[in-house]
Amino acid sequence: MFDAGPTDVVPRLDEAGLAALNRKYAPLGFEQRIRQLYEDFPPEKVLVTSSFAATSAYFLHIISRIRPEQVVHFIDTGFHFPETLEYRKYLVQLLNLRVEDVRAEDWKHQFTVEDQTYQRDPDYCCAINKVEPLDAVKSGFKVWVSSLMSWQSDHRAGLPIFEERRGIIKFNPMIDVTRAERDEYIRAHQLPLHPLVARGYSSIGCTHCTVAGEGRSGRWVGKPKTECGLHL
Repeated sequence: MFDAGPTDVVPRLDEAGLAALNRKYAPLGFEQRIRQLYEDFPPEKVLVTSSFAATSAYFLHIISRIRPEQVVHFIDTGFHFPETLEYRKYLVQLLNLRVEDVRAEDWKHQFTVEDQTYQRDPDYCCAINKVEPLDAVKSGFKVWVSSLMSWQSDHRAGLPIFEERRGIIKFNPMIDVTRAERDEYIRAHQLPLHPLVARGYSSIGCTHCTVAGEGRSGRWVGKPKTECGLHL
């Protein structure tokens, strides 16, 4: 069960513990949840990831204010839009972020380039360039903070605040944040959007698998795939 001891002790979590955490965090707002996380878990055991996509500045702005020293892991698939890499660079400077890149082994990524795996088997391409590299990083952490919101997809609509996902405790503090609330925060703090948002891209992934579109409609067009696999 959840052991709310000092932060130098990793909380013990099982099904009952996750339920207790969900009850504890449900009444809290997004920012309050982030603050509480660093009290309930050792900060060095907190894994934060960001895709530096459409509106990542919202999530990263709050993280940077609460814990400026938090390292943000960025999965560099090797297929990002140049605009994504520029947006990453800009947010790093603007928010004074500490970012570490996570990549597939060179030979594995090169295979997906030559094989054009993203066309014939996009799930396998994501597994090589996203899922496997992050899985290798997870072993050093206890809890993984994501920026998923329930309105983004049918899968995300059913997610709790805390869940166990692929061997790590997944923390979805933004899961019940509305689109209007997100947009208002961005306006209030004058945060920059990803450059491709102005060109009609609402969800931004790799170049070969992303086109302009509302919501996630521009991802993996013509395929049943709606998630890269990180959150499944």
